[in-house]
Amino acid sequence: MKQKLLAQGAEAKIYLIDSIILKSRTKKSYRHPTLDIKIRKRRTRAEAKILAKALQSKINVPQVIKQDSFNLEIEFLKGDKLSQTLNAYPEKKQFQIMQKLGKQVSLLHQNNIIHGDLTTSNTILKDDKVFVIDFGLGFISRKIEDKAVDIHLIKQALSAKHYQNHEELFKNFLSGYSLEEKQKILERLTAVERRGRYQH
Repeated sequence: MKQKLLAQGAEAKIYLIDSIILKSRTKKSYRHPTLDIKIRKRRTRAEAKILAKALQSKINVPQVIKQDSFNLEIEFLKGDKLSQTLNAYPEKKQFQIMQKLGKQVSLLHQNNIIHGDLTTSNTILKDDKVFVIDFGLGFISRKIEDKAVDIHLIKQALSAKHYQNHEELFKNFLSGYSLEEKQKILERLTAVERRGRYQH
């Protein structure tokens, strides 16, 4: 059995074991042990539920294979992580990918699933489909504000990592992002961005 540490975040360690992703939520010594167990269990359970709900709604996300209190075994998607590869594609392909991502995010939001960390690091291109991964900060919400913050995060990620043509990329993302509340969400996005500017 081959085991490789892929990433170590604030919340969890991510391992690739053969062809399965193991996401293991790590102990936090600064938290009271009882509280720590409760938080880790709750977040593991919440992430598994969100992924199940997204799959049922025909959204491109990895499948949960197995779960216990602190660990999730998730399908490994062998594809291109967009944070690393998007800039290398021809421009036309970049725009098509962003339209596809916009469509996936609109499906998430239609089902009131908020990703919470929507960046190109958490998106994978596999077999010409765009998949959204890592719902560790995800939650369920109907709020326009929460959906606007998700959009703000992807917009920020594009301007930081894909600044060469980030405005066009974001326009294409929005052309794929279609749901009834779109106008309200974009109006709230403007307010979110204004708040961000005042804080710096």
